[in-house]
Amino acid sequence: MTKHLFSAFILLIFLACGQPPERNCNDFKTGNFTFTATVNGEEKKTTFSRTLDLEVDEYEGKVDSSSIRWINDCEYVLKNLNPKNKAEEKPIHIKILTTTESSYTFEYNVVGDNRKFKGTAHKID
Repeated sequence: MTKHLFSAFILLIFLACGQPPERNCNDFKTGNFTFTATVNGEEKKTTFSRTLDLEVDEYEGKVDSSSIRWINDCEYVLKNLNPKNKAEEKPIHIKILTTTESSYTFEYNVVGDNRKFKGTAHKID
């Protein structure tokens, strides 16, 4: 009886722990991507191209560039190169949470602001 209880306990521990989410962040450090967000109830699509130190975004026909500072393989900070107002001067912290073969889920926030948002970017090349 005790042997069965012990075995069940060990099995329960393994099931509770589960596998950590997959994060192959290096696969997404560079490339072309799309990201769709809901803004005021409407789906908005952003397309962006990223090198190791630069990201160029296209949103509603406007192009913007940001420098990239990698903190580690899965986290980086974007800083707008041509801010048009005080809000655009604030850097954005991005953390890749999980990856698949063609997309990654990330969490982002304005540096210094505790409100975090999530999104999923899809690699298009």
